[in-house]
Amino acid sequence: MEHVNLLIGGHDTSAAGSRTFNRHNPVTGDVVTRAAAASIEDVRAAADAAATAFPAWSALGPNERRTKLNRAADILDSRAAELARIVTAETGATAGWAQFNVHTGAGMLREAAAMTTQITGEVIPSDVPGNLAMAIRQPAGVVLGFAPWNAPVILGVRAVAMPLACGNTAILKASEICPATHRFIGAILQEAGLGDGVVNVITNDASDGAPIAQALISHPAVKRVNFTGSTRVGKLVAEMSAKYLKPVLLELGGKAPLIVLEDADLDAAVDATVFGAFANSGQICMSTERVIVHQVVADRFTAKLAQRVAALPAGDPAKGPVVLGAVVAPATVARCQKLIREAVDSGAKVLCGGEAAGTIMKGIVVDHVTPAMALFREESFAPQVSITRVSSADEAVRIANDTEYGLSAAIFSRDIARAIELAKRIETGICHINGPTVHDEAQMPFGGVKASGYGRFGGKAGIDAFTELRWITIQTGPRHYPF
Repeated sequence: MEHVNLLIGGHDTSAAGSRTFNRHNPVTGDVVTRAAAASIEDVRAAADAAATAFPAWSALGPNERRTKLNRAADILDSRAAELARIVTAETGATAGWAQFNVHTGAGMLREAAAMTTQITGEVIPSDVPGNLAMAIRQPAGVVLGFAPWNAPVILGVRAVAMPLACGNTAILKASEICPATHRFIGAILQEAGLGDGVVNVITNDASDGAPIAQALISHPAVKRVNFTGSTRVGKLVAEMSAKYLKPVLLELGGKAPLIVLEDADLDAAVDATVFGAFANSGQICMSTERVIVHQVVADRFTAKLAQRVAALPAGDPAKGPVVLGAVVAPATVARCQKLIREAVDSGAKVLCGGEAAGTIMKGIVVDHVTPAMALFREESFAPQVSITRVSSADEAVRIANDTEYGLSAAIFSRDIARAIELAKRIETGICHINGPTVHDEAQMPFGGVKASGYGRFGGKAGIDAFTELRWITIQTGPRHYPF
């Protein structure tokens, strides 16, 4: 069992009153982590520590920040096996997903390190004679990042890496589901020599979530907020942030469509669907939950897909290599099965799957799903994919857009020009042509629209999110005044 304390001002600190909470393995039910349950007092101490560390960290030259972030990436890579074991124990993820998380997280640190010298401004022509006008970017201050459990290392690192590269200090609000994983990220950044208080990690009991979030967001030192998680909670974070006029970046839920047109390479589309729908048991914000397939090729596509999905191995990831490990909680199983039962009652057909042993679910394919069904609309966050049949590309786009979400999408067609035009009409922040809906790279502008959030992580878009753009002028000669 892991014992986890808070990280405040560079110190491993127990919570006020020594309060703790437990995280249970979703397969066995065993306690795998006992973590500090932060109080409002602890939250204020973390924000104060980040504010104290800000002047020195923001004053570092870009190459010194780059060196420290690259050192953190190297340490993360070197501790991959240890961290992957914690990820699997806390979330039930497969070893492959956990290792992918660690190495992608290290890549995100390296990409952030590379951006330290790309925080640039510009000289803007002024109508005032002898006036040199500049737009410059400066660190905003303390950045608060909320990270979820489903891609815990990737999204934990993402919550703080670019803010740190931009010269901000950070507070990582860990998920209650993977406190040891997120605390490990803080330990690595501390070991890399960023300095006391540059990164602080808060863990808290789920019952304290709302007051802890309120205390963090309302603290005067916190200047930016980023949140990755459900749309329901994201709306609450947005409301809190708006109350205190704090800019917030939200990356929320999804119901990603994958369109298969009549001229698509069906084998490639099946490969992308299997990966996009069943990686991490469908518990990814970009997961392919809806396949919208032209009726001319629908029978062939669904037969190939069902055959592939039925063969995916599922089981306890601690006992051997599997594709489908555990879902995060029994409630996920119950919700998914309820959605499928209701769809079947309304005319849908289960082609494979549906069985569950505790939190281990076999892959599920459901055909003849319509927009009238809750399965079409609600994010299942489970190893299932639905199929909706259409008669034209225009209908496919209309069905793809018939959702409150708008994060990722994909189109399969051999006619690239047509696919690009269709992609422009799909209401998502991300669209891939002849590739899966699940695709993330640290340098890309990652984010959604509609109920999937707003703002962008990654690359220069991340610089925009985590810096203050200021207008500064220098009067180089005499200036005329009207009085």
